[in-house]
Amino acid sequence: MTTYFKHNAPRGGSRFGRRPAHRPFQHGSRNAGRGRPKSVNIDVSRFINTASTDNAPAEVFAPKHRFADFKIDERIKQNIAKKGYVTPTPIQDQAIPVVLEGRDIVGIANTGTGKTGAFLIPLLDKVVHDRNAHVLIIVPTRELAQQIDEEFKGFAHGSGFLSVCAVGGANINPQLRGMRNDPYFVIGTPGRLKDLMDRKALDLSKFSTVVLDEADRMLDMGFIKDMRFILSHMPAERHTLFFSATLSRDIEAMIGDFLNDPVRVSVKTGDTAASVHQDVVRIGGKIKIDVLCDLLRQPDFGKVLVFGRTKHGVEKLSKLLKQSGIAADSIHGNKSQSQRQRALSSFKDGRVQVLVATDVAARGIDIADVSHVINYDLPTTYDDYVHRIGRTGRAGKPGRALTFVD
Repeated sequence: MTTYFKHNAPRGGSRFGRRPAHRPFQHGSRNAGRGRPKSVNIDVSRFINTASTDNAPAEVFAPKHRFADFKIDERIKQNIAKKGYVTPTPIQDQAIPVVLEGRDIVGIANTGTGKTGAFLIPLLDKVVHDRNAHVLIIVPTRELAQQIDEEFKGFAHGSGFLSVCAVGGANINPQLRGMRNDPYFVIGTPGRLKDLMDRKALDLSKFSTVVLDEADRMLDMGFIKDMRFILSHMPAERHTLFFSATLSRDIEAMIGDFLNDPVRVSVKTGDTAASVHQDVVRIGGKIKIDVLCDLLRQPDFGKVLVFGRTKHGVEKLSKLLKQSGIAADSIHGNKSQSQRQRALSSFKDGRVQVLVATDVAARGIDIADVSHVINYDLPTTYDDYVHRIGRTGRAGKPGRALTFVD
């Protein structure tokens, strides 16, 4: 029997609306990437930065709130506490009160700063108090959508509120079945959301709240037309939450088009986390794969994410590492969803030491304790570099980023 958050409602029915228990549905995804620009020259000095040391003076964040202070449903607070969260991160501390007020918001924050909780927590409370509220969350990659869906299930445990993770790369039928259950939260990539709209499975007229997460990445990947199309089918009077790691002229244009008098919250302290030690590895005529293998055999190289530029190159590099006796796997757009999930799980659980990836993995993957990020191939842009190395040094933990250069 599915349980629900209890809420004082007028006699004659709960504001939640009673729903039967449902079987869990499987998540698919799609490779959302579009054609990428050719590589540009990046000053190598931008790949070198010494991490701040314990002795260096650092500004200590003093939150204005604790999670217990927020005016949210007690059951949500209990689920937050079960996850071990007591003090909000800077983006959560500043964004949650704004979202609870129903204001549009622009959140600018580095990766790994807890922005998923910054929008899920207040929006879940919104649904608790309004059974007519439906939330659409649009993200650039399948991995990020799945990560958000997992976070949602943790915060919403015991509520009975359903979500659908609408992403490509797998059979659409489980997602269609999930949509028939009238979920309160739909989390997806633009392409699969459009597929569901074309099949009349997703009616956006009742979705009055939308989250655009990692909007800069969606812009980079060529999704601006899809985003405009999707939002055009939503009510004109809507609650819009916009999150980005960068703020460019194009991003400002999107903000002007999509949001209404937004509150701006910026907790970005720099392009890269201060806890990440960045350096270059000069190949100098050596055999590149040999240099990589020598590094990976060093004892302090624990959980290592290696980035290559092409799907073929990533797959080949992964096989070469395995032939050299290094436990490795790969993730890229040519792999099926189940193959990608297995590779991520093996890396997350420590069954493989090295995950070789294309930039599809630079966004949306939150794996704890990645000791090193290695740019085996140079990134296409400096923004790609920032997002790649953001997989290490998360939540203030130390990390190292190495970039191979000739």
